[in-house]
Amino acid sequence: MSAEPFPAASLDGPWSAPDIAEYLDGARIPVRLAKQAPDGWPGIVSLWFMRSGDQILCATRRDARTTASLVQHPRCAFEVSGETIPYRGVRGRATVEVDDRDAEAVLTALIERYLGSVDTPFARWLLGRIDGEVVLRLTPVSISSWDFGERMPAAG
Repeated sequence: MSAEPFPAASLDGPWSAPDIAEYLDGARIPVRLAKQAPDGWPGIVSLWFMRSGDQILCATRRDARTTASLVQHPRCAFEVSGETIPYRGVRGRATVEVDDRDAEAVLTALIERYLGSVDTPFARWLLGRIDGEVVLRLTPVSISSWDFGERMPAAG
């Protein structure tokens, strides 16, 4: 049996750490990151993500404004939640490390997760720019879950 996910994060809400990990592993929607922009204003960006152990991984361009913001202020808030009834999801706060390690492997895994294959024109275009990619490694310090499934009937 593997160790409980997110041992360093404080948890709030109805879901246990394994429930949160299962939700994140199954979600095929972007994570929304809130970060401090270089001009001091908050900014939000949506990125493909995947969970790897106790971290949430994203890939982005080394020269992106998001990267510059997270290098300068290596903390963010995040949310993964669907837009259909019943509403459920997770949000939290995380520290962020920006690095070049495993950028190709992470981007390839993200492409397979969201597109289903690396054998599409868009996937090939993304992988053709791999030299400019970095990995964002989010380590959650707090995670809050919500699930309105018992109070809210499914849509349809």
